[in-house]
Amino acid sequence: MTREVNGGLEIVEVRRPAVVTTDLRLDEPVTMEKDKIPAGGYSAMTDYPEDVYTEPSDFDVHTLKNLGPLTGLAGIWQGTRSLDVNPKAEGPEEQVFVERIELQPIDPQTNGPQLFYGLRYHTHIVKPGEVETYHDQVGYWLWEPATGNLIQTLAIPRGQIAMAFGRAAKDDTSFELVAARGSEMNGICSNPFLEYAFKTIEYRIKVTINPDGTWAYDEDTVLMIRGKTEPFHHADRNVLTKVAKPTPNPLARR
Repeated sequence: MTREVNGGLEIVEVRRPAVVTTDLRLDEPVTMEKDKIPAGGYSAMTDYPEDVYTEPSDFDVHTLKNLGPLTGLAGIWQGTRSLDVNPKAEGPEEQVFVERIELQPIDPQTNGPQLFYGLRYHTHIVKPGEVETYHDQVGYWLWEPATGNLIQTLAIPRGQIAMAFGRAAKDDTSFELVAARGSEMNGICSNPFLEYAFKTIEYRIKVTINPDGTWAYDEDTVLMIRGKTEPFHHADRNVLTKVAKPTPNPLARR
């Protein structure tokens, strides 16, 4: 189960059958008095300032210097040390693939006082020796220095979008993000056919930045497939090697 807490999300695993209870106080809002807000911003997802309009003016425009745990992802990458486990009528199918992913820095983004540094990405995947697209995906990786919150947005051209949340410190080299069906903050939205036949109930990605300069991801997309009683774990993983440096964001090039 994924539940929302003040600091983000918490994953709870229990054996079935189980009894799940909630505390009536869980939905009481948590606020901070304006004069108690730290200079660096707010520390939890509900510790917001009263002034939601004023944008910060003293941030560094050089995104590549402020990506925190996302620093090791910037650039253009290729990888073939891969595995995709996907559902078929006759059972799970394993498939290796060739991946190219471009992660380029964007200008700092603000929502009033909230400040993000991030990367815009495009992933293109083919089967070995083939030209036809096997998988295509676009979105953003975002890091909020004031809270340590991480966000990955994703969109795929089969009519599906998602937003995954996690947390990481500035120097972390491993982190995990989760999107859960039904969440208003880190949810999943699919077209009617996917809802009918391959309903996504959870998406999880773990990223590890390696000492040799490569980075790896391990994804688990949990599906409820029509006609099946148990969830299917659609797994993807790869190790990426840098083939080109990132291009500085527009403000940093002035």
